[in-house]
Amino acid sequence: MKTKNNNLSSRKILILGIFIAVGALYIVRLFSLQVIDKHYKQLADNNALRFVTQYPARGKVYDRNGDLLVFNEAVYDLMVIPKQAMKRDSLDPFDTLTFCHLLNIDKASFIERMNKATKESKMKPSPFMTQVSKENFAHIAEILYRYPGFYFQTRTVRHYPQPIAAHTLGDIGEISQKELDKDQEGYYRQGDYVGKSGIEKSYEKELRGVKGLKVMMVDVYNREMGSFMDGELDKDPVAGKDIYLGMDAELQAYGEQLMQGKVGSIVAIEPSTGQILAFVSSPTYDPNLLVGRERGNNYTELQKDPMKPLINRAISGTYPPGSTFKTVVGMIALQSGTITPATVFHCSGPASLPIKCTHSHGSSPDFANAIMNSCNPYFYEAFKATINNPKFGNIKKGYEYWKDMTYNLGFGRKFKTDIPYEVAGNIPSREYYDRMYNGQWNSVTIRSLGIGQGEVLVTPLQLANIAAMIANEGYYYPPHLIKCFGDTTAIPEVMTTKIEPGIERRHVRTIKNGMRTVFSGPAGTARRYEMKDIPQCGKTGTAQNPHGNYHSNFIAFAPFDNPKIALAVIIENGGYGATWAAPIASLMIEKYIRGYTTREELEKRMMEGRISYKNER
Repeated sequence: MKTKNNNLSSRKILILGIFIAVGALYIVRLFSLQVIDKHYKQLADNNALRFVTQYPARGKVYDRNGDLLVFNEAVYDLMVIPKQAMKRDSLDPFDTLTFCHLLNIDKASFIERMNKATKESKMKPSPFMTQVSKENFAHIAEILYRYPGFYFQTRTVRHYPQPIAAHTLGDIGEISQKELDKDQEGYYRQGDYVGKSGIEKSYEKELRGVKGLKVMMVDVYNREMGSFMDGELDKDPVAGKDIYLGMDAELQAYGEQLMQGKVGSIVAIEPSTGQILAFVSSPTYDPNLLVGRERGNNYTELQKDPMKPLINRAISGTYPPGSTFKTVVGMIALQSGTITPATVFHCSGPASLPIKCTHSHGSSPDFANAIMNSCNPYFYEAFKATINNPKFGNIKKGYEYWKDMTYNLGFGRKFKTDIPYEVAGNIPSREYYDRMYNGQWNSVTIRSLGIGQGEVLVTPLQLANIAAMIANEGYYYPPHLIKCFGDTTAIPEVMTTKIEPGIERRHVRTIKNGMRTVFSGPAGTARRYEMKDIPQCGKTGTAQNPHGNYHSNFIAFAPFDNPKIALAVIIENGGYGATWAAPIASLMIEKYIRGYTTREELEKRMMEGRISYKNER
C-alpha cells in the first residue's frame, strides 16, 4: 500500500514539474518577445504608427550653359489607410458628406477612391487625392485630424521656367499598372510618379533618386506626435542626379519661334560630340500644361488637336529626304569606285531620260556642279551605275552593298542612345523588291531612290546626323541629348564612341566642297542666304508629298573648317527647299555662332510666315 502511494506521489511531482517547465518556457519566450525583441512590439504598435515614404527631390535639368530648364515644386498627396479610416463598419453619412465637401468631391467619387485604395491594401497607405495645391492643403490640413486614417504626404511636381523643348524634356505622371508589372526592382507602388517621355523617361532611374522612410507616432485624433524610437527606423531620401543637356536653350527657343505657323522639325547637332543643340518639333506646347491635377484634361485636349502637337516629328516623323539624300548617293558612288569627282553625266539628254533636271546649267556637269545645282539626272545615273557596277557580280548584290552603306551612314535604323520612341525610317531591302516585283526588277525600277524619293524614308534626326558626319569628314558620334550628369557619373559609352561608316575622308571632302558651293557658288540653290564671315555648307531638298505641296528640306553645317553646328530642317508642305528650310537653317547657324542675328528682314519673314494646312482648325 505504501509503495502504491509513493508511486502516485512521484507521478504528481513529475506532472507538476512538466507544467512548471512549460510555464517557465512560456514566460521566458514572452519576456524575449516583449522586452528583448522589439519587432513584435513594433507590429503591435502599427495602429499607432504611421510609416511615411519620404520621396526624394527629383534631379533638376539644365541646358549646356547651366540655364535651368526643369525644377521641382511642392504639392501634397492626401493618403489613406483604409483599415484606419473605416475602422467602424463605415463612416457615418454626416462624416462622409462633410469630408466630401471639404475635398470638393461627390460621394460617388469618395466611394470609388476608397474602393481603389482598399483593393491596393487595407493596411498600407494609398493615394486618395493627388497633387493638392498649397492653398487647398492649408485649408484641409486644419481639420484633417477629425478623419482617422487620412494624412498628407509631401510630393514634388515639375516646373518649367521656360516654356520650351516640351518633347525633349518630357513629362512625369502616375505609374500605370503595366509599368508596375515591369518593375522588377519593386521600387514603385501605386500612386508613384514616373517619367513618361523625353529625358524624364530615358533617365528615370538617375532622376528619381532613392526613397526614404519616416516612422511617426500618431494619437487617437490622427495627429502626429513625433518620431518613433527617436528616428532609429527612419531613412533619409537620396536626391536624384541633376542632368545637363547638350541643348542650347536660347537656340531651342529661337528655333521654336521660327517654326511658328509651320509643321515640321529642326534638329541641330554639335558635330564634335554628337550632342543635340536644338530639338524642335512643330507645333509644340507649353510643358507646364502636363503638370498638376489638370494634366489629364490638358493631355486629352492636346490629343484632340488636329495638328498633333504631341508627336515629336524630330524622331517620329518620317519623310522622303528628296535631294538632301544626293549627298548619301554621291558618297556611296565615290566609295564604291563607280565615279570620281571628274565624272560627268549627260543632263539634258534624250527625251526618254526617266528623270529630268529642274535647273539650268551645263548639259554635262561634273560632281561638284551637280551638287551645286542639285542635278536629278546626275544622281540618278550615279545610283544606277553604283548598283550595276560589275564588281558586285549582279544588280541585286550591288543593291545590297548600297543598302548596307546607307545603314552604316545611320539610315534605316535607330541610334539607340537616350532618345525614347525613336523611329528607324525605311531603307527598303532586296527582299522587299523581290516580293513587290516577283524578283524581276532593275536599276530603272528603283531609280527614284537615287534622288531621295520612292520607298526611302528618313527622320530629321538622321538627316542632321549625316550633316554632322560630312562636317567631320567621315565620322560621327551617335546623336544624344545628355551632356553630363551633375556628379561624376559617366554617360553611357555608346554616346562617346566614334562611328566610322566606311567612307574615305577624301570622298567626304568632295561632298563637303560641293555643299559649300550650294551657298557660295554662282548657281548655288541657297546662295541668297550666304554670309560672308560664316562659311556655310548645305544641300537643298524638295521632296514629293502625296498629301499636298512639296516638303521643304535642307541640311547644313558651319563653319566650313572646324564646324560648330550641323542641322536638318524639314517644313511640311513648304515647297522648294530654298523657300523655307534653307533660310531657317541659315538663321539658326547665325544665331548659334554669333549669339545674335543680323538679317532682320529675313528673320521677320520666317517668323511671321505661315503655311496653310488642310487639317488646321
